[in-house]
Amino acid sequence: MTNGSPGRQFSRDEHIVVENMSKRFGDTYALRDINMTIRRGQIVVIIGGSGAGKTTLLKILIGLDKPTSGHIYVDGKDIVPMRERELNQVRRKFGMVFQYSALLDSMNVLDNIAFPLREHTKLREKEIRRRVREKLDVLSLGNIETRMPSELSGGMKKRVGLARALMLEPDVLMYDEPTSGLDPLSSRLVDDLIVETRDRFGVTSIVISHDMAGALRIGDQIYLLAKGRIETSGTPEELVRGSNALAQEFFESSGIDANKLIHEHKQ
Repeated sequence: MTNGSPGRQFSRDEHIVVENMSKRFGDTYALRDINMTIRRGQIVVIIGGSGAGKTTLLKILIGLDKPTSGHIYVDGKDIVPMRERELNQVRRKFGMVFQYSALLDSMNVLDNIAFPLREHTKLREKEIRRRVREKLDVLSLGNIETRMPSELSGGMKKRVGLARALMLEPDVLMYDEPTSGLDPLSSRLVDDLIVETRDRFGVTSIVISHDMAGALRIGDQIYLLAKGRIETSGTPEELVRGSNALAQEFFESSGIDANKLIHEHKQ
């Protein structure tokens, strides 16, 4: 067991715990009374429409912004009162996979993936290149290290972005709208990649999304965010079987067969 605040105990299984967290800009609440428990090795999907507060929540979880009130425990330690130096250590535990891969157009694939190692470690160049090639092989991206981002398909860019996020061996991977702008087949491949990455590297995965079909397919736990509040949460089956009006509205507007996706998730 590890200690958070006095009197608060955490099991090793509780990777990230958010307690009574709010974020206010002036008189406007971007987030209000957020409570979440993200367990180690889970895929947690935070879903919501535009303006729901997803991006603000993501920034706060990785220590890029501070809440107005509440607590955020990462591995049992409250990151809210931490100073910048301590926060930098916490941020190293997170890897980010951005919405549009965010690859640097002027660099080839190898240099894009090597970037975190060159910035944050003192490894020799030979070792950096060895690690990059290892990740490329693991993610079925062999022989593309000299290609430029403009020469890659959307799906390959996602994989290269994922390889870069994994280079510092994070405990947690954050995915920011990973299927945005992709066709249904490519979205499915990205969903499969998120599950495969969790299984292979043992990471805890937090997916920020507006894609309910993907959430039901891959999520161990889903939080539905609306106007800065958690409207409902639960396993995919609990959301589908539940009576929350907003969740049902999401299912209907997505045009998905929720029960079919639940069946796929169980398999």
